[in-house]
Amino acid sequence: QVQLVESGGGLVQAGGSLRLSCAASGRTFRSYAMGWFRQAPGKERELVTAISSGSITYYADSVKGRFSISRDNTRNTVHLQMNSLKPEDTAVYYCTANSNIATLGAGYWGQGTQVTVSS
Repeated sequence: QVQLVESGGGLVQAGGSLRLSCAASGRTFRSYAMGWFRQAPGKERELVTAISSGSITYYADSVKGRFSISRDNTRNTVHLQMNSLKPEDTAVYYCTANSNIATLGAGYWGQGTQVTVSS
């Protein structure tokens, strides 16, 4: 079992930055792929970014060059640095974990944290 707790969401103006963090329980954190999904009102949940156990990263086209994912295996934590935020980035952001990036949607989920970008 893996428990995930997100933090760092909030309200920011367009062009601003936020840093989300996800703290994971368990002693096998380093073996998990980690990712961030988001869901905006009326839209489907989408995978924003992910990082494998070997630190290979994936980014959705909509966030490339603006978002950066990193992991700290000593602290069982994954971070999402979000820069140049846009109103369309407004969503609930969820941290996920599973054995590989392709199956993140079917793995463990956090409770979500709200990110609101004002124009």
